[in-house]
Amino acid sequence: MQDNATEVTAAGIARLAGVGRAAVSNWRRRHADFPKPVGGTETSPSFALAEVESWLRGHGKLAEVPLRERVWQQLVGHPEGPVTALTHAGCVLLLIHDRPTLWLELSAGSDERLAAMLPGALEQVLTPRFGVAPADPGEGRAHEAAGGSGPAAVNTPSGANPSGAVHTPDAAHGAPQAGNTPATAHAVPRPGGAPSAPRTSPAVQAPTGTALLPSVPLLRGAAELAAESGARQTFEFLLGRHLDANPRQYTLTPAGLAGLMADLAGPACTVLDPACGTGALLRAVAPRPGQELYAQDAAADLAALTALRLALNTPATVRAATGDTLRADAFPGLRADAVLCHPPFNERNWGHDELAYDPRWEYGFPARTESELAWVQHALARLRDGGTAVLLMPPAAASRRSGRRIRADLLRRGALRAVVALPVGAAPPYNIPLHLWVLRRPEKAPAQPEVLLADVGQFAGEGRGGPDWRAVGEAVLDSWRHFDRTGRLGERPGLARSLPVIELLDDDVDLTPARRLPPPAAADGAEQLTDVRTRLGETLRLTADLTPAPADAVQPAPRWPLTTVGELARAGALLMRTGGNGGHARVPVLTDHDVLAGTSPSGTLPESDEEPVLTEPGDVVVPVLGGGSVARVVDDTTAGAALGRNLVLLRPDPAALDPWFLAGFLRGTANNRQASSYASTATRLDVRRLQLPRLPLGEQRRYGDRFRALDEFERALRLAGRLGEQLVRGMYDGLTDGTVAPG
Repeated sequence: MQDNATEVTAAGIARLAGVGRAAVSNWRRRHADFPKPVGGTETSPSFALAEVESWLRGHGKLAEVPLRERVWQQLVGHPEGPVTALTHAGCVLLLIHDRPTLWLELSAGSDERLAAMLPGALEQVLTPRFGVAPADPGEGRAHEAAGGSGPAAVNTPSGANPSGAVHTPDAAHGAPQAGNTPATAHAVPRPGGAPSAPRTSPAVQAPTGTALLPSVPLLRGAAELAAESGARQTFEFLLGRHLDANPRQYTLTPAGLAGLMADLAGPACTVLDPACGTGALLRAVAPRPGQELYAQDAAADLAALTALRLALNTPATVRAATGDTLRADAFPGLRADAVLCHPPFNERNWGHDELAYDPRWEYGFPARTESELAWVQHALARLRDGGTAVLLMPPAAASRRSGRRIRADLLRRGALRAVVALPVGAAPPYNIPLHLWVLRRPEKAPAQPEVLLADVGQFAGEGRGGPDWRAVGEAVLDSWRHFDRTGRLGERPGLARSLPVIELLDDDVDLTPARRLPPPAAADGAEQLTDVRTRLGETLRLTADLTPAPADAVQPAPRWPLTTVGELARAGALLMRTGGNGGHARVPVLTDHDVLAGTSPSGTLPESDEEPVLTEPGDVVVPVLGGGSVARVVDDTTAGAALGRNLVLLRPDPAALDPWFLAGFLRGTANNRQASSYASTATRLDVRRLQLPRLPLGEQRRYGDRFRALDEFERALRLAGRLGEQLVRGMYDGLTDGTVAPG
């Protein structure tokens, strides 16, 4: 019964069958027995998954639905929404992870029995993992303040953000999904009329049997997938696919940035993220014996998903809370070793009017426009003496006049230890260079405090692939560790230096690193420009040599017999694969932007145990979005990279197809036009419909040689353009900063 309740859209059918959406539309028109819509809208209908599977299999378009795809379609088609389904799946996967024999006993019966028995079984796992609320919230806080690491509950302020704003970084924009609406927060009266902390409850609570019944087919499928891949890997796959399918709802902290922030904080037994989102920062923390991880987020669904994600990834004690951290702090007595935070930026309604006399404003009451400085002081208030906090900050927070008094006090008292300017593209919003602030709760006021300023903007990457995180990490951590050990750092031109705090305490208290760092050494700059000019000259000469000869006209134009990529794939002349949604760590990823720009692999995929599609020399890679006629033949420098999203890989049989012949004909403008479909403002290419002529292998190679020469010419043109831009920018900079003479 529940299988039939799972619905799938046309896009889901296309994914199941490995075809484009246009093919699904054709099936609906041409086949009277195609399943009728059971939901959705007239323009975006949905279909019963079981009926679709049966039809596809009956028409020979599907041998068997892959288990991963079946589970995913059950999740997205859940009647209560994908977030509720993902939470239910996460609870059961944690049960399988911690008590596998108990799951086997429960799953042996009927769906109704399983749904009825699950809540009690889940309580046996969720309560030890996430704690329960004590009768008086003060009891738990007192235990934590005393440094206890026992079972004192980390409680959840059950009120959502009163402003209605939902946490931005790593969080969802919008109201919580059905089944995850938080209850109303309230205060408990105390003697003398002072309100206590809001009554709280764990972020993850066992669903009822009635709520679980529609999820049973999904839960059985997730358990089957866990038997193949592991419970943790299964949850990471489902969560990663959900985040990838809803990019506008979530702002994620990139893994490279999360790792850098955790490394700056250093080893820690007790770590807090007060704006946890999907838990990227806490996942990056190096495990330690007896470790405790604390998380809070205004979105109830994200707090629950993060708690489950952390519990499946680490043996540490996990305490997660739901609520607006600034208005309803879940951990007022906590004194952590480290705080990691990617707070919401530029939030006006953060509680300015209600929190005027809050004891956390130790360094000054933040202005209404300085929500980030409220988060900074909240982080400091939750640290033990000597503890370290690392926050991602907008660059304006280092220079806005409204925050200068708080910045000055943070400097004077030795709380602000470092400001690091990151490269453009390090994290959303990708068009500005965000900052990292490293803070330490001072044990005593320093006699002659200094602050570290660093700017690693030079390590920005090309396109959307993000910066060179390895270079960023080495530069930042080397500077920080030297400064942290000695209290000062000599000038590293263009990169880092430490300054006495007194030099920064002017009228502006501007902490923007670029305004305080010495420029790169003049000799190095002039030498670099000379090298760029030499390379540009060589490239321009090569471009001239590679310019194609005048075209020979053919009269009349040849009319070859044509075939399609889909037909070639069915005949075994080539293998067709699509880019994945996850992969192993540290595998370079070839993105659609890399293919379009002709650059090296620059992307990343969410870490998971999903097997990535790795490129090999001779593969042809085609982007499916954007409407451009582009195809790239993989060479030795690109081979071994994982195939990114929105890319299709074609691996030709060398005995049947020449890769350069294949790539060349796929790039024809008319060919791309007839194989493209349009949805709103996007153009999508159905690679299976692309055409190429049926020619003998020898004739293919003649065309392939000419296409390869055109590719070399195109690469030379691109390189010349990049070198020319670099030379022009370097000359402007050199002339304006005095490192290059005008004559």
